[in-house]
Order: sequence, then C-alpha cells, then structure tokens
Amino acid sequence: MKKQNSKKNAPTLGMADYSWNNRVILITEDEEVNFFYLKTLFQRADAKVLRAKNGKEAVDIISEYGGGIDLIMMDLNMPVMDGYEAMRIIKSLHPSIPIIAQTAYTLNNDRHRCLQAGFNDYIAKPINRMALYRMVNDNLS
Repeated sequence: MKKQNSKKNAPTLGMADYSWNNRVILITEDEEVNFFYLKTLFQRADAKVLRAKNGKEAVDIISEYGGGIDLIMMDLNMPVMDGYEAMRIIKSLHPSIPIIAQTAYTLNNDRHRCLQAGFNDYIAKPINRMALYRMVNDNLS
C-alpha cells in the first residue's frame, strides 16, 4: 500500500504569487548585508526599493515622498535615530503606511512590545524568505 502525501493537496505559494508591481518599499537598515538580502528579495517580487541607513534618513525620505511609500521595513537598532523613534514620527505624519519592525535582538516580548509601540508587524532576523513574503503581502493588501 502506497503512503498518501498529505501535503499534496495543500495550497502552496511560490514566487509567482508575490508580485508587487513596482510598489515602493523603504528598507531602513544600517547593515549592508541585511539591506542587500532584503533588496534582492523585494526586487524578485517586482517591488521598487529605497534605502535609509538610519531612522532620521527614513523620516527624511518619507517627508520627501509624502504618501508615496507603500511599506517600510524598519530595523530597530540603528545609529542616529532608532526604529522606535522613527516609527513614531512617520506614523504621526502618515499613519496608513505599514511599518514592519525587524531586529536580530529577539526577546520573548519583542513582538508584543513592537505591536504595542505602533508597528504593524514584526519579524526576527535571520529573516525567512517565505515568512517575509507572506507578511509583506498581508500588509500591502
């Protein structure tokens, strides 16, 4: 008797399911390797990518673009201005822009703390590609 594969009928989402047709994503990340990884993932999904190396640059870019940013990936620990302060300023100007917190410093209550602070979502580093795609897709919908 042949074993039945229970995953066979389960729907799976591949890269073709994630195409954001030039939606603009601002990656706020001070580490080059982390930025390059995220940039590559977003470009594979046809997103336009902008970069800020710290929270102050993110606030400046948002001010320059107005409401033209579709989503922000926000590192929490950066020089000049951290992600929490930048998120508060950006949300006061453009509350409808989704902001996803990202950090390598994960504690049990980080997710709750980020959501309580006003972030729309939270993802821990190292970032899982498919988890990121699902999260971004949910926040762009």
